Amino acid sequence: MKITDIKTTLLSFPIPEDKRWRTDLGVATKSDNCLIHVETDNEITGVGIGFGNAEVVKSIVETQLKPSLVGENPLYVEGLWEKMYSGSRGKPSLSRGVSQPTFSRRGDTLCAIAGIDIALWDILGKFFEKPIYQILGASRSRVRGYASGGWAPGNKAGEEMAQYAAKGFSAVKMRAEGIDGFSYTKLRTRVGSARKALGPDIELMVDAHGSFDVSTAKRVAKILEEYDVDWFEEPVSYDDHIGQAEVRKSTSVPISSGESESTRYEILDLLRNRSVDIVQPDVAMSGGITENRRIASLASTYNIRYAPHVWGSGVTFAASIHLAMHAPNCFIFEVSQSNSPLNWELFVEPFEIKNGYVHAPDRPGLGFTLREGLEKQYPFQKGPNYTY
Repeated sequence: MKITDIKTTLLSFPIPEDKRWRTDLGVATKSDNCLIHVETDNEITGVGIGFGNAEVVKSIVETQLKPSLVGENPLYVEGLWEKMYSGSRGKPSLSRGVSQPTFSRRGDTLCAIAGIDIALWDILGKFFEKPIYQILGASRSRVRGYASGGWAPGNKAGEEMAQYAAKGFSAVKMRAEGIDGFSYTKLRTRVGSARKALGPDIELMVDAHGSFDVSTAKRVAKILEEYDVDWFEEPVSYDDHIGQAEVRKSTSVPISSGESESTRYEILDLLRNRSVDIVQPDVAMSGGITENRRIASLASTYNIRYAPHVWGSGVTFAASIHLAMHAPNCFIFEVSQSNSPLNWELFVEPFEIKNGYVHAPDRPGLGFTLREGLEKQYPFQKGPNYTY
Protein backbone atom coordinates (compact mmCIF):
# COMPACT_ATOMS: atom_id res chain seq x y z
CA MET A 1 0.00 0.00 0.00
CA LYS A 2 1.23 3.50 -0.84
CA ILE A 3 0.26 7.07 -0.06
CA THR A 4 -1.10 8.65 -3.24
CA ASP A 5 -2.09 12.12 -2.04
CA ILE A 6 -2.47 14.33 1.02
CA LYS A 7 -5.22 16.93 1.02
CA THR A 8 -6.54 19.48 3.50
CA THR A 9 -9.94 20.91 4.36
CA LEU A 10 -10.28 24.24 6.17
CA LEU A 11 -13.41 24.80 8.25
CA SER A 12 -14.65 27.71 10.37
CA PHE A 13 -17.46 28.28 12.82
CA PRO A 14 -18.13 31.97 13.55
CA ILE A 15 -19.33 32.13 17.14
CA PRO A 16 -22.56 34.15 17.52
CA GLU A 17 -21.99 37.29 19.58
CA ASP A 18 -24.35 36.20 22.35
CA LYS A 19 -22.50 32.85 22.65
CA ARG A 20 -18.93 34.17 22.78
CA TRP A 21 -16.87 33.50 25.88
CA ARG A 22 -14.08 35.63 27.28
CA THR A 23 -10.96 34.56 29.14
CA ASP A 24 -7.40 35.83 29.44
CA LEU A 25 -7.03 34.83 25.77
CA GLY A 26 -9.59 37.45 24.78
CA VAL A 27 -13.07 37.12 23.29
CA ALA A 28 -13.56 33.98 21.20
CA THR A 29 -14.85 35.00 17.76
CA LYS A 30 -14.54 31.80 15.73
CA SER A 31 -13.19 28.25 15.70
CA ASP A 32 -11.09 26.83 12.86
CA ASN A 33 -10.09 23.30 11.83
CA CYS A 34 -7.50 22.11 9.34
CA LEU A 35 -8.55 18.55 8.54
CA ILE A 36 -5.88 16.43 6.86
CA HIS A 37 -6.77 13.58 4.50
CA VAL A 38 -4.11 10.99 3.63
CA GLU A 39 -5.21 8.96 0.58
CA THR A 40 -3.85 5.55 -0.47
CA ASP A 41 -3.94 3.24 -3.47
CA ASN A 42 -5.89 0.77 -1.30
CA GLU A 43 -8.97 3.04 -1.23
CA ILE A 44 -8.36 3.74 2.46
CA THR A 45 -8.25 7.39 3.52
CA GLY A 46 -7.09 8.48 6.94
CA VAL A 47 -8.24 11.69 8.60
CA GLY A 48 -6.24 13.84 11.00
CA ILE A 49 -6.27 17.30 12.56
CA GLY A 50 -3.51 19.86 12.92
CA PHE A 51 -4.19 22.45 15.60
CA GLY A 52 -2.57 25.90 15.41
CA ASN A 53 -3.06 28.42 12.62
CA ALA A 54 -5.20 26.55 10.09
CA GLU A 55 -3.86 28.32 6.99
CA VAL A 56 -0.24 27.88 8.08
CA VAL A 57 -0.75 24.20 8.89
CA LYS A 58 -2.36 23.71 5.46
CA SER A 59 0.64 25.29 3.75
CA ILE A 60 3.16 23.21 5.71
CA VAL A 61 1.29 19.99 4.94
CA GLU A 62 0.98 20.67 1.23
CA THR A 63 4.36 22.25 0.49
CA GLN A 64 6.78 20.80 3.07
CA LEU A 65 5.51 17.38 4.19
CA LYS A 66 3.39 15.95 1.37
CA PRO A 67 6.21 15.75 -1.23
CA SER A 68 8.31 13.52 1.03
CA LEU A 69 5.43 11.18 1.91
CA VAL A 70 3.68 10.43 -1.39
CA GLY A 71 4.72 6.94 -2.48
CA GLU A 72 5.56 5.79 1.05
CA ASN A 73 3.86 2.89 2.86
CA PRO A 74 1.41 4.50 5.32
CA LEU A 75 1.66 1.54 7.71
CA TYR A 76 5.25 2.53 8.56
CA VAL A 77 3.90 5.07 11.02
CA GLU A 78 6.91 5.36 13.33
CA GLY A 79 9.36 5.70 10.46
CA LEU A 80 7.21 8.30 8.71
CA TRP A 81 6.99 10.33 11.92
CA GLU A 82 10.79 10.36 12.06
CA LYS A 83 10.96 11.27 8.38
CA MET A 84 8.65 14.26 8.92
CA TYR A 85 10.45 15.34 12.09
CA SER A 86 13.96 15.01 10.69
CA GLY A 87 13.05 16.34 7.25
CA SER A 88 15.90 16.04 4.78
CA ARG A 89 17.83 14.08 7.41
CA GLY A 90 15.08 11.48 7.79
CA LYS A 91 16.89 8.58 6.10
CA PRO A 92 20.23 9.04 7.90
CA SER A 93 18.31 9.52 11.14
CA LEU A 94 16.66 6.12 10.78
CA SER A 95 19.84 4.41 9.62
CA ARG A 96 21.85 5.82 12.53
CA GLY A 97 19.12 5.29 15.10
CA VAL A 98 19.04 8.90 16.35
CA SER A 99 16.64 11.81 15.84
CA GLN A 100 18.14 14.59 13.75
CA PRO A 101 15.35 17.17 13.47
CA THR A 102 15.75 19.78 10.81
CA PHE A 103 14.97 23.43 11.44
CA SER A 104 11.76 24.71 13.07
CA ARG A 105 10.27 21.38 14.22
CA ARG A 106 8.02 23.12 16.72
CA GLY A 107 4.87 25.25 16.59
CA ASP A 108 2.66 24.94 13.53
CA THR A 109 5.13 22.51 11.93
CA LEU A 110 4.56 20.06 14.79
CA CYS A 111 0.81 20.61 14.40
CA ALA A 112 1.08 19.63 10.74
CA ILE A 113 3.16 16.56 11.59
CA ALA A 114 0.62 15.68 14.27
CA GLY A 115 -2.27 15.87 11.83
CA ILE A 116 -0.63 13.61 9.28
CA ASP A 117 0.42 11.18 12.00
CA ILE A 118 -3.16 10.94 13.30
CA ALA A 119 -4.35 10.22 9.75
CA LEU A 120 -1.71 7.49 9.36
CA TRP A 121 -2.93 5.78 12.52
CA ASP A 122 -6.48 6.01 11.17
CA ILE A 123 -5.28 4.18 8.04
CA LEU A 124 -3.48 1.59 10.15
CA GLY A 125 -6.61 0.81 12.16
CA LYS A 126 -8.82 0.67 9.08
CA PHE A 127 -6.35 -1.61 7.29
CA PHE A 128 -6.33 -4.12 10.16
CA GLU A 129 -10.04 -3.50 10.87
CA LYS A 130 -9.38 -2.65 14.52
CA PRO A 131 -9.84 0.46 16.69
CA ILE A 132 -6.50 2.19 17.23
CA TYR A 133 -6.47 1.66 21.00
CA GLN A 134 -6.61 -2.10 20.47
CA ILE A 135 -3.60 -1.92 18.17
CA LEU A 136 -1.74 0.24 20.70
CA GLY A 137 -2.71 -2.18 23.47
CA ALA A 138 -5.69 -1.30 25.62
CA SER A 139 -5.81 -0.54 29.34
CA ARG A 140 -9.56 0.12 29.50
CA SER A 141 -12.73 0.50 27.45
CA ARG A 142 -13.98 3.68 29.11
CA VAL A 143 -12.50 6.62 31.00
CA ARG A 144 -14.01 9.12 33.41
CA GLY A 145 -14.70 12.45 31.72
CA TYR A 146 -14.69 15.95 33.10
CA ALA A 147 -16.71 18.87 31.79
CA SER A 148 -14.44 21.69 30.65
CA GLY A 149 -15.99 25.15 30.60
CA GLY A 150 -16.40 27.71 33.35
CA TRP A 151 -16.49 31.17 31.81
CA ALA A 152 -19.49 32.57 33.72
CA PRO A 153 -19.00 35.65 35.93
CA GLY A 154 -19.52 35.98 39.67
CA ASN A 155 -22.02 33.69 41.33
CA LYS A 156 -23.23 32.50 37.93
CA ALA A 157 -20.11 30.35 37.83
CA GLY A 158 -21.77 28.07 40.36
CA GLU A 159 -24.86 27.75 38.18
CA GLU A 160 -22.73 26.84 35.16
CA MET A 161 -20.73 24.21 37.05
CA ALA A 162 -23.89 22.71 38.53
CA GLN A 163 -25.31 22.28 35.02
CA TYR A 164 -22.30 20.19 34.08
CA ALA A 165 -22.61 18.07 37.19
CA ALA A 166 -26.27 17.51 36.33
CA LYS A 167 -25.12 15.91 33.06
CA GLY A 168 -23.46 13.18 35.10
CA PHE A 169 -19.90 14.49 35.29
CA SER A 170 -18.11 13.84 38.58
CA ALA A 171 -15.45 16.46 37.77
CA VAL A 172 -15.61 19.92 36.17
CA LYS A 173 -13.13 22.60 35.15
CA MET A 174 -13.48 26.37 35.14
CA ARG A 175 -11.30 29.23 33.92
CA ALA A 176 -9.39 31.36 36.40
CA GLU A 177 -10.50 34.43 34.46
CA GLY A 178 -14.15 34.58 33.46
CA ILE A 179 -15.99 36.88 31.10
CA ASP A 180 -15.90 39.58 33.81
CA GLY A 181 -12.09 39.61 33.91
CA PHE A 182 -9.71 38.72 36.72
CA SER A 183 -9.12 39.99 40.22
CA TYR A 184 -8.46 38.07 43.41
CA THR A 185 -11.90 39.05 44.67
CA LYS A 186 -13.59 37.91 41.45
CA LEU A 187 -11.65 34.64 41.55
CA ARG A 188 -12.68 33.99 45.14
CA THR A 189 -16.32 34.74 44.29
CA ARG A 190 -16.37 32.52 41.20
CA VAL A 191 -14.52 29.54 42.68
CA GLY A 192 -16.43 29.83 45.95
CA SER A 193 -19.71 29.89 44.05
CA ALA A 194 -18.67 26.81 42.09
CA ARG A 195 -17.63 24.85 45.16
CA LYS A 196 -20.83 25.77 46.99
CA ALA A 197 -22.98 24.70 44.04
CA LEU A 198 -21.08 21.46 43.50
CA GLY A 199 -20.74 20.35 47.10
CA PRO A 200 -17.71 18.48 48.42
CA ASP A 201 -17.91 15.38 46.23
CA ILE A 202 -17.62 16.83 42.70
CA GLU A 203 -14.02 17.48 41.69
CA LEU A 204 -13.23 21.07 40.67
CA MET A 205 -10.25 22.16 38.57
CA VAL A 206 -9.12 25.69 37.61
CA ASP A 207 -7.27 26.64 34.39
CA ALA A 208 -5.18 29.82 34.14
CA HIS A 209 -3.96 29.31 30.55
CA GLY A 210 -0.44 30.28 31.62
CA SER A 211 -1.51 33.88 32.22
CA PHE A 212 0.03 34.59 35.65
CA ASP A 213 3.54 35.41 36.79
CA VAL A 214 4.99 33.31 39.60
CA SER A 215 4.04 35.59 42.49
CA THR A 216 0.45 35.97 41.25
CA ALA A 217 0.14 32.23 40.65
CA LYS A 218 1.30 31.50 44.20
CA ARG A 219 -1.34 33.84 45.60
CA VAL A 220 -4.02 32.30 43.37
CA ALA A 221 -2.98 28.82 44.49
CA LYS A 222 -3.49 29.80 48.14
CA ILE A 223 -7.03 30.90 47.32
CA LEU A 224 -7.70 27.66 45.47
CA GLU A 225 -6.55 25.65 48.49
CA GLU A 226 -9.45 27.13 50.46
CA TYR A 227 -11.94 25.55 48.05
CA ASP A 228 -10.38 22.10 47.76
CA VAL A 229 -9.47 22.53 44.09
CA ASP A 230 -8.22 19.31 42.52
CA TRP A 231 -5.71 20.83 40.13
CA PHE A 232 -4.40 24.23 39.06
CA GLU A 233 -3.73 24.17 35.33
CA GLU A 234 -0.99 26.14 33.56
CA PRO A 235 -0.46 28.62 36.41
CA VAL A 236 2.40 30.37 34.57
CA SER A 237 3.69 30.63 31.01
CA TYR A 238 4.65 27.36 29.38
CA ASP A 239 8.05 28.96 28.78
CA ASP A 240 8.70 29.10 32.53
CA HIS A 241 9.17 25.52 33.73
CA ILE A 242 11.35 26.61 36.65
CA GLY A 243 8.77 29.17 37.76
CA GLN A 244 6.05 26.54 37.57
CA ALA A 245 8.12 24.24 39.76
CA GLU A 246 8.35 27.08 42.27
CA VAL A 247 4.56 27.46 42.25
CA ARG A 248 4.17 23.71 42.69
CA LYS A 249 6.41 23.70 45.75
CA SER A 250 4.38 26.50 47.32
CA THR A 251 0.96 24.80 47.28
CA SER A 252 -0.89 21.63 48.14
CA VAL A 253 -3.01 21.95 44.97
CA PRO A 254 -1.71 19.59 42.24
CA ILE A 255 -0.25 21.41 39.24
CA SER A 256 -1.09 20.33 35.69
CA SER A 257 0.22 21.51 32.32
CA GLY A 258 1.58 20.36 28.98
CA GLU A 259 -0.97 21.38 26.35
CA SER A 260 1.40 23.96 24.85
CA GLU A 261 4.47 21.73 24.79
CA SER A 262 5.88 20.27 21.58
CA THR A 263 7.26 16.72 21.60
CA ARG A 264 8.44 14.48 24.42
CA TYR A 265 11.59 16.54 24.77
CA GLU A 266 9.74 19.58 26.15
CA ILE A 267 7.60 17.34 28.34
CA LEU A 268 10.79 15.75 29.67
CA ASP A 269 11.95 19.18 30.80
CA LEU A 270 8.69 19.59 32.78
CA LEU A 271 9.23 16.21 34.40
CA ARG A 272 12.90 16.70 35.23
CA ASN A 273 12.19 20.05 36.86
CA ARG A 274 9.36 18.55 38.93
CA SER A 275 7.06 21.20 37.46
CA VAL A 276 3.90 19.06 37.21
CA ASP A 277 1.78 16.51 39.02
CA ILE A 278 -0.35 15.83 35.92
CA VAL A 279 0.82 16.07 32.31
CA GLN A 280 -1.62 17.29 29.63
CA PRO A 281 -0.24 17.12 26.07
CA ASP A 282 -2.52 17.83 23.11
CA VAL A 283 -2.38 15.15 20.41
CA ALA A 284 -2.97 17.72 17.64
CA MET A 285 -0.16 20.02 18.81
CA SER A 286 2.58 17.91 20.34
CA GLY A 287 3.22 15.41 17.56
CA GLY A 288 0.22 13.15 17.05
CA ILE A 289 -0.58 9.69 18.37
CA THR A 290 2.96 8.43 17.84
CA GLU A 291 4.53 11.13 20.02
CA ASN A 292 1.75 11.23 22.61
CA ARG A 293 2.07 7.51 23.22
CA ARG A 294 5.72 8.17 24.02
CA ILE A 295 4.83 11.13 26.24
CA ALA A 296 2.36 9.11 28.32
CA SER A 297 4.92 6.37 28.77
CA LEU A 298 7.64 8.89 29.64
CA ALA A 299 5.39 10.47 32.29
CA SER A 300 4.73 7.08 33.83
CA THR A 301 8.46 6.65 34.53
CA TYR A 302 8.16 9.67 36.83
CA ASN A 303 4.91 8.30 38.29
CA ILE A 304 3.09 11.28 36.77
CA ARG A 305 -0.53 10.95 35.67
CA TYR A 306 -1.69 11.64 32.12
CA ALA A 307 -4.82 13.67 31.30
CA PRO A 308 -4.83 14.71 27.62
CA HIS A 309 -5.79 18.22 26.60
CA VAL A 310 -8.78 17.84 24.26
CA TRP A 311 -10.05 20.98 22.54
CA GLY A 312 -11.06 22.53 19.25
CA SER A 313 -12.12 19.61 17.07
CA GLY A 314 -14.00 16.35 17.13
CA VAL A 315 -11.00 14.77 15.40
CA THR A 316 -8.80 15.74 18.36
CA PHE A 317 -11.43 14.21 20.65
CA ALA A 318 -11.45 10.99 18.63
CA ALA A 319 -7.66 10.64 18.50
CA SER A 320 -7.35 11.40 22.21
CA ILE A 321 -9.86 8.69 23.13
CA HIS A 322 -7.54 6.02 21.78
CA LEU A 323 -4.59 7.37 23.76
CA ALA A 324 -6.72 7.51 26.90
CA MET A 325 -7.84 3.92 26.44
CA HIS A 326 -4.24 2.85 25.83
CA ALA A 327 -2.20 4.68 28.48
CA PRO A 328 -2.28 3.02 31.94
CA ASN A 329 -1.56 6.36 33.65
CA CYS A 330 -4.54 8.15 32.06
CA PHE A 331 -7.15 8.76 34.74
CA ILE A 332 -9.51 11.40 33.34
CA PHE A 333 -10.54 12.90 29.98
CA GLU A 334 -11.46 16.45 28.96
CA VAL A 335 -14.92 16.97 27.44
CA SER A 336 -15.28 20.48 26.00
CA GLN A 337 -18.44 22.41 26.80
CA SER A 338 -17.88 25.02 24.08
CA ASN A 339 -20.72 25.53 21.64
CA SER A 340 -18.66 24.97 18.48
CA PRO A 341 -20.19 22.32 16.19
CA LEU A 342 -16.64 21.52 15.03
CA ASN A 343 -16.42 19.59 18.29
CA TRP A 344 -19.56 17.50 17.91
CA GLU A 345 -21.09 17.78 14.43
CA LEU A 346 -18.34 16.50 12.14
CA PHE A 347 -19.20 12.82 12.30
CA VAL A 348 -21.95 10.50 11.12
CA GLU A 349 -21.50 8.31 14.21
CA PRO A 350 -21.55 10.00 17.64
CA PHE A 351 -19.08 9.02 20.32
CA GLU A 352 -20.65 7.68 23.50
CA ILE A 353 -20.50 9.78 26.67
CA LYS A 354 -22.71 8.22 29.32
CA ASN A 355 -23.01 8.92 33.05
CA GLY A 356 -19.85 11.00 32.96
CA TYR A 357 -17.74 8.36 31.19
CA VAL A 358 -16.27 8.49 27.68
CA HIS A 359 -16.53 5.10 25.99
CA ALA A 360 -14.15 3.59 23.45
CA PRO A 361 -15.54 3.15 19.92
CA ASP A 362 -15.67 -0.34 18.42
CA ARG A 363 -15.27 0.94 14.86
CA PRO A 364 -11.90 0.60 13.06
CA GLY A 365 -9.29 3.34 12.96
CA LEU A 366 -10.25 6.52 14.75
CA GLY A 367 -13.83 5.30 14.71
CA PHE A 368 -15.75 7.87 12.69
CA THR A 369 -17.01 8.79 9.24
CA LEU A 370 -16.90 12.46 8.30
CA ARG A 371 -20.23 13.94 7.33
CA GLU A 372 -20.58 15.10 3.75
CA GLY A 373 -20.79 18.80 2.89
CA LEU A 374 -18.69 20.11 5.78
CA GLU A 375 -16.90 22.72 3.65
CA LYS A 376 -20.22 24.10 2.47
CA GLN A 377 -21.73 24.08 5.95
CA TYR A 378 -18.68 25.56 7.69
CA PRO A 379 -16.79 27.58 5.04
CA PHE A 380 -13.41 28.87 6.13
CA GLN A 381 -13.22 32.51 7.17
CA LYS A 382 -10.01 34.45 7.53
CA GLY A 383 -9.26 36.44 10.64
CA PRO A 384 -8.29 35.96 14.29
CA ASN A 385 -9.92 33.44 16.58
CA TYR A 386 -9.72 35.77 19.57
CA THR A 387 -9.92 39.55 19.89
CA TYR A 388 -9.38 41.90 22.81
